[in-house]
Formats: sequence, C-alpha cells, structure tokens
Amino acid sequence: MRSEELGETLLPKRLALPVFASDPLSSVAYATGEILLVLTVGGTAFLYLAPWIALGVVALMAVVVLSYRQVVHAYPSGGGSYEVVSRNLGANPGLVVAASLLVDYVMTVAVSVASGVDNVISAFGSLADHRVALALGFVVLLTAVNLRGVRESGRAFAAPTYLFVGAVLLMVVTGLVRLAFGDDPQAPTAHLGIAAEGGGGALQGLGLLMLGLRAFASGCTALTGVEAISNGVPAFRAPKSRNAAATMAVMGVVAVVMFAGVTLLALTSHVHYVEDACRLTGLAGDCRTHTQQTVIAQLAATVFGGSDSVLFYFVQAVTALVLILAANTAFNGFPLLASILARHRYLPRQLHTRGDRLAFSNGILALAVAAGALLWFYEADVTSLIHLYILGVFTSFTLSQVGMVRHWNRALAAGPDRAARSAARRSRAINGLGAVTTALVLVIVLVTKFTQGAWLAVVAALLLWLAMRGVRRHYDAVAAELAVGDDEEAPRPRQVHAVVLVSTLHRPTLRALGYAQAFRPDTLEAVTVDVEPEATAELRAQWEGSGAEVPLRVLDSPFREITKPVVAHVRELTAAHPGDAVAVIVPEYVVGRWWEHLLHNQSALWLKSRLLFTPGVMVISVPWQLTSAGRADRPARRAPGAVRRGEPTRGR
Repeated sequence: MRSEELGETLLPKRLALPVFASDPLSSVAYATGEILLVLTVGGTAFLYLAPWIALGVVALMAVVVLSYRQVVHAYPSGGGSYEVVSRNLGANPGLVVAASLLVDYVMTVAVSVASGVDNVISAFGSLADHRVALALGFVVLLTAVNLRGVRESGRAFAAPTYLFVGAVLLMVVTGLVRLAFGDDPQAPTAHLGIAAEGGGGALQGLGLLMLGLRAFASGCTALTGVEAISNGVPAFRAPKSRNAAATMAVMGVVAVVMFAGVTLLALTSHVHYVEDACRLTGLAGDCRTHTQQTVIAQLAATVFGGSDSVLFYFVQAVTALVLILAANTAFNGFPLLASILARHRYLPRQLHTRGDRLAFSNGILALAVAAGALLWFYEADVTSLIHLYILGVFTSFTLSQVGMVRHWNRALAAGPDRAARSAARRSRAINGLGAVTTALVLVIVLVTKFTQGAWLAVVAALLLWLAMRGVRRHYDAVAAELAVGDDEEAPRPRQVHAVVLVSTLHRPTLRALGYAQAFRPDTLEAVTVDVEPEATAELRAQWEGSGAEVPLRVLDSPFREITKPVVAHVRELTAAHPGDAVAVIVPEYVVGRWWEHLLHNQSALWLKSRLLFTPGVMVISVPWQLTSAGRADRPARRAPGAVRRGEPTRGR
C-alpha cells in the first residue's frame, strides 16, 4: 500500500471494537475462574466473598472506563497513558508507564493465547500434550494476519469477537431464565467437594483479608487492555475522539454485563474450579491425569445440556478463538507505542518504520518473539503466567490518572469561562477518583502477587526503562556529535592518497585502477599482501608485463593475514599525512545466487569493516557483477506484491 493510502486503513467503530477491545471483552472467559482459584484455597468456605469481589471489579471497571474517556478527549493524538504522563509528570515517569505497558502487552499475548489453548483442550482433551506447540502456532498465525495491516486484521477478527459476545450473553440469559423459573442448573462439578489447603478453611482476620484482596487482584485481569483504545485514537475515523470515546463506553458496558453474568451463573450453578484437581473430593478416576474444564466450559455444559451438545462446542470454539484473537489488542497497541517511543528516540528507529502494508512490521515481529519465548518457557500455563500479569497495566492506570489531574489543574489555572471550568472540575473529580482507586489496586496487586512471580514483571520493566534511557542517551550523543556549528564549513582535505587493493590481476582490478585514476588523487599506489610467495612473485611478473603505470607495493605477512597488514599500512599513511584523506579502493566481484557466496571468502567485507573505524579513511567499493548477479537483479517471476506495486513481471 502506498503511503498516501494510510487514510484508507482508518477504522469505523464496528471494526475498532474488536481490534482494540478484544482483550477486555475476552478476559471475561478467565477472570471469574481466577477469582474462584484463589477463594477455593479454603475449600468452599470462602465462596461467599465472590459476589463482593466481582462487585468491586465491576465498580473499578466503571471508574477506569470513565477516566480513560477523559484521556481520549484530552489527548487525541495517541500514546494514551505514555503521552499523558510524559506531558504532565515528566519524561522519567512517562518511561515508567511505557516500560510497564510494553511488558504488559507481551503478557497479554502470552496469557490470551495460553487461555485460548486451555479452552481448546477443554473441548478436546487429547490435545493436552501439545499445549506449547498449539500456543506457538497461534502466535505465528496472529503475527501473519497482523502483518497484513490493521484494517485487514480488524475484518478478520470482527466476526469471532461479536460471536463470542453473543454466545456468552445467550448462555447467561438462558441460565438466568432457567434459574428464574425454578429450573436450578447444576455445574458438572457441583457434586464434588473441595479439600482446603493446610487448614485454609479456618482463616480469620488478617488472613481472610489477604485472601479476599488476592482474589480481587486476580479478578482485576478483567481490566487488562482497557487503555488500548486511548493508545489507538489516531486509527479511528473522524471525529476520532468522539468515536474512540463511544467505542470505549460500549466496551465497558458489554464487558461489565458479561463478567457479572458469568460470575453470577458460576456461583448459582456451584462451579468448583481449583488449581490442583487432586483437591476435588469425589472425583472419579486418577486426579493426576484429570483435565479440568474451564469455568466457561462448565457453564456451557450446564446451560446447554451437556458437554456433547452443539451449543457447548459452539461456545468453546468462539471462546478459544476470541481468547487467541484477544492478543490482537497487544498486536495493535505494542507496535504503535513502540513506534511513538522510537520517534522520541527511546527505542531503535527501526520500530518507527511501517511495512509495505502500512503496519509497524518490526514492532509486530518483536512482540511475537517475546511472547513466544514466554509461552515456551512457562509451557503455556495460564496459572503461571497470570502472576506476571496486570501489574504493568495498573502502574500505567495510576500514573495516567495522576497526570490527568495535573492536566485539569493547569486547565483551571488558565482561567477558562464558567462552563469550561465546571467541565474541568467534573473531569478532574473523575480522574482523581480513578487515581485513588487504581493506586489502591496497584498496591494490592503488588503485595499479593509479588512473591508469586510478579517480581519478574517488575524486573523486566525496570530493565526496559534503563535500556530506553540508554538508547536515548546514545541518540542524543550521536546527534550532538554530528551537529553542524554556526560557522562550520565542510572540511576539505589538503591532499587525497588513493590505495587500490590487489589480490590478482583480473578485470575487477583493472576497473578499480581505472576508477582511481579517473578522480586524479595526489598519490596512487596498488597494494597486495604477500600471503603465498609463489603467487606474489607471479603477480609481480604480471604487473610488470602489463605496463601498469601504478606502482605495486607488497606488504609482508609472516602469519598469512590479509587484514592486519593492510590496516597497519593505511594507518601509517594517515599518520604520515595528517589532515589529508586516504581513499582505499576495494575491487570485488558480485555473485547472485545464495550458494555462490559460500564458495568465496568474505575477506573484502571483513577488511572494509575494519577500515571504517580508521579516522581519515574512506572506503570505496568497485563492484564487478558476474553473470549470476545480473540475473538476480531481474524481478522475480512471482514477487509478492509485484503487481500491486506496478512492477513488471517476466512473461507480461
């Protein structure tokens, strides 16, 4: 796609919702399960806390969505939390947010894909031994689709997201209607008991509080990805801010309804879900080989008449699909944020480059590699990965809301009219509430999850923060060193000394000599290295017989090296002629086939790389293209995108 076609990739609201909100919508599939996993540590004694914990998560979701709607209107240029914090709190806090979000985006891909694979295994238990291979395969598939461009990925992912929302709402409504009419649905695990861990059923006081807080922190996974819309405002159609805010409101309402419905249905149908299946009492068969069905799978079996019903398989299919596609939120957010950071010189500039489909291809590939490594290392286990999750997102939540409070303080200090002041005060109150609540959740998450693996996310974010500062220092130092002073003129050497490297007297050598003579240097010499005395003697004889006007200097090499004697000779020239320029001319022939490169040494490449570090030296390649190189220059018969780009192809 041509650069001027970027406007054609902008998203309407119906496509923007699945592109940017698939993560918070799909987290409904595992957020309730994470709450139950924590509460069942004491058997069934503490399940009475689940409704209150779910209510807390719903309230927090409402506050965060309202807060980020303010961000969308105030900072429509994209960047989301990073831009808000950088502008209002400074560069270093902004980098903290950026590092946290980048880590969290990687975790989003890993957790979403692993959870999707869990749902596949819930329907087809025989695939349990292929968990990691399935997860890595899905990451490759997501990467390939996203490399096609934002609009194409939105179209591909829209149907599964809407089907998932419809399936979950159908399941919840059907279950609640059955419950209302006295048909009390019972989950497949309702008849099983749960053995408490280490007397957990007797928890009181502080222990009970910590258990509740830990369950709340796990349930807050439902909020992951909420900020993605604020990062992607530039991808919306105009009016961008209004469309983004409307999409965020729809996302919040749908996510809350789905999460509340799934939690209510799970509690009323007595779903029993534990980390270790051997804690389920009354389980038939060997508990060590038993594969638990996810909460969504148990509810689908309960509501729709068993694990062999068509609707059960439909719910499992769309749930697995949307969980895997939920990683698409990160595949849009990570490359966009990385591009902004690269533009600000905090990440390598390659991450700012768009590919031929106008997607940030390098950022997409970097995310895929990082997430794939995590899935492989943790064997695609959701329980292990979830402990590294959500710490980064609540760090960005908290700092961005504090930044928005400062933004509104500045707006009020500017003295706007009465109506504007009233609106600013209302927005400041919303963001202030968001800052307090998300800060509290951040502390809860940090305390309850730090020793369970969250410390790894903290270390990763810290290392990334240090790396981004180092990248910025490097770019600043390079810019300062390359800057042109007010009265500075282009430096002109007094003289130019040309050196033509010679190994054999052949056509590339003659072309290099002719080129060197054409630009008339002040001195010109040919240089060869005496690696084999017989070959050197033969070259001397050929040189004298050719009548070449350029003198041939032979450099001694007792250890049969080529690079060191040449570099030493060139450095002697620069030392003997300070202020002059030395031009080293390297003749080389070029082959076209990949296997031909294996048949020729790369001495010229290595020699050039060494000479580039020598001050006052210019390295000039004079290529001689062989026949195979001429073929390689022709366009491929089926080059990808050749017709779209208007390039000629053979046979047309």
